[in-house]
Amino acid sequence: MSKPNAMGLVAELMAIAARTAPKTAGKDFIELKVLQGEILQQLAAAMVSYGQETNKKNFDRDAANVSDSEAVLLVGLKNAARAGLNCGACGYSRCTDLEDACEGPEFAGPICAWRIVDLGIALGSAAKTAGILNADNRIMYRVGVVARKMGIMDAEIIIGIPISATGKNIYFDR
Repeated sequence: MSKPNAMGLVAELMAIAARTAPKTAGKDFIELKVLQGEILQQLAAAMVSYGQETNKKNFDRDAANVSDSEAVLLVGLKNAARAGLNCGACGYSRCTDLEDACEGPEFAGPICAWRIVDLGIALGSAAKTAGILNADNRIMYRVGVVARKMGIMDAEIIIGIPISATGKNIYFDR
């Protein structure tokens, strides 16, 4: 099996881990997409441009990592319904007070805090799977910002996990 095929399989197994991760009330609003090939170079270029246009730091640094990766798993939330717990974690005392989504500068919100927890658990499960399979990885917010702006995946919030298999982990000593 070639390295690109092997890393594509790792990314698919990461997606399975994210899909099967526990979710609040057993309801799944997770969106997943594996990226490989030329789209990684397009994403990396768009990340550099976005960082320059917005004067935000480290989009270029993370873009270099995306460019050097064999695959990226995008993990997002789409149409995430309120959990109905009336817990106040979102800043509202009742779930019915949580306003409908509006477009922010990078993501849409507000989103129920428990759905954000679901996203975190899915990300952790995917990263754990990559680690078990000896694929270097790093959870990156900046990847998701630009993937969303490019329309690569439809979700209110997206986070990316690039993966690589080289002699030295490319996501450290950056």
